[in-house]
Amino acid sequence: MTHPFLDLAPLSAAHFAAIEQRVARLLSTEQDVVITQGEALLPLEGCIRGAARPGTTALNVITGPYGQTFGNWLRDCGATVIDLAVPFHTAVTADRIDEALTEHPEIDFVSLVHAEAATGNTNPVAEIGEVVRAHGALFMLDAVASVGAEPLLPDAWGVDLCVIGAQKAMGGPAGVSAVSVSERAWQRMAGNPQAPRRSYLSLLDWKERWIDGGRKALLHAPAQLEMLALEACLERIEAEGLSSLMTRHATAAAATRAGALALGGGLEPYVYEARDAAPVATTLRTPAGVDASEVVARALAADPVLPLVAGGGALSKEMIRVNHYGPDATRGVVHSALAALGGALAESGLTVNLEAARRAVTEAWR
Repeated sequence: MTHPFLDLAPLSAAHFAAIEQRVARLLSTEQDVVITQGEALLPLEGCIRGAARPGTTALNVITGPYGQTFGNWLRDCGATVIDLAVPFHTAVTADRIDEALTEHPEIDFVSLVHAEAATGNTNPVAEIGEVVRAHGALFMLDAVASVGAEPLLPDAWGVDLCVIGAQKAMGGPAGVSAVSVSERAWQRMAGNPQAPRRSYLSLLDWKERWIDGGRKALLHAPAQLEMLALEACLERIEAEGLSSLMTRHATAAAATRAGALALGGGLEPYVYEARDAAPVATTLRTPAGVDASEVVARALAADPVLPLVAGGGALSKEMIRVNHYGPDATRGVVHSALAALGGALAESGLTVNLEAARRAVTEAWR
């Protein structure tokens, strides 16, 4: 018995390289692109362990939980870490980055998350990149949540290591990711005796054995299903058009924010300013005394496939996240998510206006 998921022809090196080229076009980059065979935490950790070492001084910007993880990895590598943390309801500014770099001229590595889906904020990378480039530090960007949802131009913005994943705005698989690497970043890793070698975390292995070898022989058997799924989602993005895809996400975010405000029930945007809100997810603050996780549980009981989740950790009692990315960045999904939240809030005895929310969403989508 044959099976379409199991009985596939092997993925050739040429096919693998062609998918890398499509990722490079998506990022408008001339830098080397490496597709890594795992979720995006794999290349993120690989970037840090490849570039950081004792003697490195890193500015680690924390606007959500992933920034905290990066700081831990940097310290594991022996780097001196200067954490720049801002409240999760806002974004970091280029001025704050400039102040930190001026105060600590020894900084030679900067790590930043573009859009924090977990907290619903996004950071002005173009402005930040200009500041980092003027300082001369190596710049690593986690663009897993932003790619496909908002502009992402690693070359123009001076990003040396730009990591993406396909599972959010791209609407693709979670088990494969990619990183664009500048020549400066390759040189930094090549000069680092602690950089991973002969390891799944080693980007240098891909550079020396794959890229420098002319992309003729893969390092190991590729994750074939994930690679084919990545190729399929790139084809879908190319058919829709990147500009249209970004517009769809921006509209979903604006509609969700407007609809939540019109709904009432004490819901408020968690990210104060709309300009700081990520287009992939809208986070909402529940009123005092209302447990966000209970509201989400009631909403999902009515429709378990809705893209609703309570905040993580300490935020679980006060934050609701509406994930409107990929195939969920549609008016229908936003309508359904807000209607379910409205029903759950009404069950808690709060006054909501479902019709006002519906009108606000419809108006924002025009």
